[in-house]
Amino acid sequence: MPLATASVAQSADATAGPHNDSFVIGNDDVLAVNVWKEPDVSRSVPVRSDGKISLPLAGEIQAAGKTPLQLERDIASKLKDYVAEPEVTVIVQEIKSQKFNILGQIARPGSYSLAQASTVLDAIALGGGFRDFAKQKSIYILRQGPGGESRIPFNYKDVIKGKNSAQNIKLQPRDTIVVP
Repeated sequence: MPLATASVAQSADATAGPHNDSFVIGNDDVLAVNVWKEPDVSRSVPVRSDGKISLPLAGEIQAAGKTPLQLERDIASKLKDYVAEPEVTVIVQEIKSQKFNILGQIARPGSYSLAQASTVLDAIALGGGFRDFAKQKSIYILRQGPGGESRIPFNYKDVIKGKNSAQNIKLQPRDTIVVP
């Protein structure tokens, strides 16, 4: 791995982890694919709904479900016929595959990208705030875990007063916020 690539990977890793080995690429994510000394092949590509990307020379490549490092290896192996020793870097530019849901007595219920909101308060703001009869003390987050679904309480009235601010948790992919 060239030195410049390593520093880019480390800076991206420190923020959202889009270049480490634990991040898994999903549909709608936008990837920056760079092939060293090959500007005609290097480009920014969205992952299509079928989970694939298209690149010149390499053609169709499955991207969803792989880490950026796995995808780098796949692209490099496809380019070997055309480029001598291809050096490929894949960086996730936009994470659009990771979503959360917000339902119930909210102005705009729906599914939103985690890139737009990182906490429960962010999600409520993104959803347009509460409707008139929302039970602001009885909100809860449904989270899928290895042992099944867990229910995490959230009391909006306490959190905005500065009490129980620990309830304003960081959202995870597939969380569902329910505003009764």
